[in-house]
Amino acid sequence: MKALGIHILVELYECDALLLDDASLIEKEMVHGAELIDATVISSYAHNFEPHGVSAVVIIAESHLTMHTWPEHRYAAVDLFICTDKKDPALAFLHLQKILGAEKISVTEIKRGILPGLISSA
Repeated sequence: MKALGIHILVELYECDALLLDDASLIEKEMVHGAELIDATVISSYAHNFEPHGVSAVVIIAESHLTMHTWPEHRYAAVDLFICTDKKDPALAFLHLQKILGAEKISVTEIKRGILPGLISSA
């Protein structure tokens, strides 16, 4: 089945709570994750919430990478939407899993933009 892009939803469980509350680390490592899949980084931003938690986004020419964290639950939700098959997108979220010390991971992949007669696939 051909699609314009792939949207990957990643659940990271049992992460290091202190790392999940470090906006600058999360932003830096998300950018690195995007670079691992040869994505073109346009911009990035991460915000710390009070009393805890981070939301971060990396805009890439191929779409986006986002993360929302709940340090109190040692949990992070990561979304990667990518409209290219340059490299395996798993490299990005496996990097984040390692950096955040996630002991458990769940991945759901959704094909987006399934159009009749589409020539290229993601």
